[in-house]
Amino acid sequence: MHPGTDSAENGAVSSGEWARHWQYERLPGLDLLRAHYVRQTFPRHAHDGYVFGAVSAGIQVVGMPYGTERVSAGQVVMINPEVPHTSHAGVPEGWAYATLYADSRTIADIAAETTVLRGTAGFADTVADDARSARLLTEVHRAAEEGNALAADSLFRVAIARLLRGHGGPLPEREISTAGARNAVRARAILEARMSDPPTLEQLAGELGGSPFSLLRAFRERYGMPPHTWLTDARVRRARGLLEAGTPPAEVATAVGFTDQPHLGRHFRRIVGVPPAAYQRERRGTAA
Repeated sequence: MHPGTDSAENGAVSSGEWARHWQYERLPGLDLLRAHYVRQTFPRHAHDGYVFGAVSAGIQVVGMPYGTERVSAGQVVMINPEVPHTSHAGVPEGWAYATLYADSRTIADIAAETTVLRGTAGFADTVADDARSARLLTEVHRAAEEGNALAADSLFRVAIARLLRGHGGPLPEREISTAGARNAVRARAILEARMSDPPTLEQLAGELGGSPFSLLRAFRERYGMPPHTWLTDARVRRARGLLEAGTPPAEVATAVGFTDQPHLGRHFRRIVGVPPAAYQRERRGTAA
């Protein structure tokens, strides 16, 4: 799918919007999303790896645990792994951006080679007012779309090194010291293992020897969202892997615990930004 396409079947999310979410096989460990959204609203969710988004037009509103950021053209959004966030348009015309989703190992390798940071590298700032880095991230997309792997890889590494030097720092390790925090971690493991048929909050708390409200509070403190929101996000993450492996969307829906394919489609589009079928076609190299 290419910018300007206005068909939901080809990846657009509604009239006047378009999106392409894909992988370039010669850049492993990296997902690419280029889009123009107007009515799209991303609910609270998190990613396994890092997010780097360069806004080129309009305003994107990003909801972080500490508050809200308004991101305009020439600025870059940087989100660390497993940080819950939301996103929506800040102006009637929406926003356009080029986003890269990078795995943790790739960023660690760049940090080790280009910085003196110790521990796990991360970003203290969510938004960088850095037009040069924004252009570099956008050019990564252009080079990948042209099949220029050398340029795409080089531009990506230069952009991330620049952002790390300007805004990077070691991520603090999260201690699991209280009983509530330990129960939150155990609850997450139970939900991951029983994703297709999860327990109720009361049942989950009972298994862990606590009360529903104490577990709800501890889970929210640990993961930035309540268990049911986290579970929806986790189901979509697992659905992505199954779609990438070629599993039909209807089977994916059942496997991850959604009631049917339309149910999967609604949540997948809200969190990923494109429909499951379009996402799968891009990974299989059959996109229009």
